[in-house]
Amino acid sequence: MATTALGGTPVQTVGELPAVGSTAPAFTLTGSDFSEVTLASGTRTVLNIFPSVDTGVCSASVRKFNELAADLDDTRVVNVSVDLPFAQARFCGAEGIDNAVAASAYKSSFGSDYGVTLVDGKFEALLARAVVVVDRDGTVLHSQLVPEIGTEPDYDAAVSALG
Repeated sequence: MATTALGGTPVQTVGELPAVGSTAPAFTLTGSDFSEVTLASGTRTVLNIFPSVDTGVCSASVRKFNELAADLDDTRVVNVSVDLPFAQARFCGAEGIDNAVAASAYKSSFGSDYGVTLVDGKFEALLARAVVVVDRDGTVLHSQLVPEIGTEPDYDAAVSALG
């Protein structure tokens, strides 16, 4: 278990993020159009993981990673939450999110596999705020579980990990 915080109150996750240098777990998520979203080999991937697009900090991180994705060569940004694909499609359409992929973990083991499902607190069963950067060969280049869910991730560190 790892610890983050929600409003200053410690909350636990189901496990630990994949360590830098390890192989990222494979996953199958549901895209906002209900297509499968998987960890594609041969492409660098930034996983922006968060509780819900319907919170201010989460929506800010999706907008920021969408902006950053426009300038990242050979890199796919995947925004992951347990929001239903309908909500993700609504948000992305309203916000003009077109450089990043929205993917739902609502019927996936992603949260357990990546150690980010919250096991207590008022956001229990949602995903913690985290970022995982994966290289073309599936190697984890960067992982960050934010210390406070109400804060944005370290965007610079994520982009720097891509080289």
